[in-house]
Amino acid sequence: GRVEFAGLVKLSPAPLPGQRRLPVLSQVGFQLEPGDALGVIGPSASGKSTLAKCLVGAWPADGGEVRLDGATLAQWGAEASGKFVGYLPQAVELMTGTIRDNISRFDPQAEDADIVAAAQLAGVHDMILHLADGYGTRVGHGGILLSGGQTQRIGLARALFGLPKLVVLDEPNSNLDAAGDEALAMAIEKLRAAGTTLVIMAHRPSAIAAVNKLLVLQNGSVAH
Repeated sequence: GRVEFAGLVKLSPAPLPGQRRLPVLSQVGFQLEPGDALGVIGPSASGKSTLAKCLVGAWPADGGEVRLDGATLAQWGAEASGKFVGYLPQAVELMTGTIRDNISRFDPQAEDADIVAAAQLAGVHDMILHLADGYGTRVGHGGILLSGGQTQRIGLARALFGLPKLVVLDEPNSNLDAAGDEALAMAIEKLRAAGTTLVIMAHRPSAIAAVNKLLVLQNGSVAH
C-alpha cells in the first residue's frame, strides 16, 4: 500500500503535425503510506483524471515514475498488480454480464462472500437484493437499465472487491445522493482501518470528508 510519485510528467496526446505535445501533468510528486487517504482537488482540466489513470497504469507516464511498494508499475506488470489495485473511473461502464460478474471482475474463482462484502462496503447490497434476479441480474447489452447512481455504486463495489491495497476513485460521488455520500464516507473509513491506501479525485467536498491528506492540482502542477 505504499505509493510514491516522483517528478511525474504526462504529455497531451499526439497533436497535429508541426505542433508540440503540451504537459498535462508536470513534476507531480507525493508519498502515501498504508492507510492514508489523499484527496486530490482542483478546477476542471487541472489534471485530476490524468493523475488517476497514471496511478493505476491505464496511461503510461512520459517522465518520472510511479512506484507501488517500491516497484515500478512496469516491474509489477498489469496482471500481477490488477488484484491489488481498485479503480473507479469518472465514466463508469458495466460489462455485459451479471452484477455478480461485474463486481468480481469476471473472476471465475471469486467467492460469493467476497462479492457480497464488496457490495456491502459500497452500500449497494440492499439495492441489488431488490432487483428481480439479485446478483444474477444481467446488465450491459441486453440487460436492465440502471440509474447513474446505481451504476456508480456497482462500479465502486467492483473497485473494492477483494480489499485492494490501493484504491483510486475518480469523482466517486458525482451521481450519488445523500445516502450514497454517507456510504462512500463509511467505506473510506473502513478501508483506511484495514490498511488500504486511497486516492480520491473530487469536486464535491463530501467525497473527501474522510481523507487525512490533500493535494491541490492547478494547471497540471501541485499548487503550493
